[in-house]
Amino acid sequence: MKSTPPGWPRIAPGLYYRDAAAAIDWLCRAFGFAVRLRVEGEGGVIVHSELEYGEGLIMVGQEEREGTPPRFPRRRMSPLSSPGNTQDLTLYIDDVDAHCARARAAGATIVAEPEVHDYGDDYWADRSYGALDLDGHLWWFSQRLRSSA
Repeated sequence: MKSTPPGWPRIAPGLYYRDAAAAIDWLCRAFGFAVRLRVEGEGGVIVHSELEYGEGLIMVGQEEREGTPPRFPRRRMSPLSSPGNTQDLTLYIDDVDAHCARARAAGATIVAEPEVHDYGDDYWADRSYGALDLDGHLWWFSQRLRSSA
């Protein structure tokens, strides 16, 4: 397999929000992302953005509203505009409890409190929690406690 372009991870998901500019600010404050690139178009609408968390990267964009032609066969929407989530995102972090407190203080909805998930000596153990962001994207934050034997 060839190397990725310099500075890019192997996979970079795109997430869509009703107000992408506000979402970028919130994701940085609540979950600890850092803005790598933020391109604004007319009226401050986010045309493209890249947010980093360690070596991970997500792209945050504005959902396509009704009445505007979709750029692709299906509109890209926030979970607030659809029946529910179509994906979950997992980030590995250093301190689950501190991260959860930060996210809660910023208004994240905690859907699963931090707890240990131990899959046995042949697998691993993580301490994880689940949270919904301001548009309802589901995030899992995990701290590896033990790797497989």
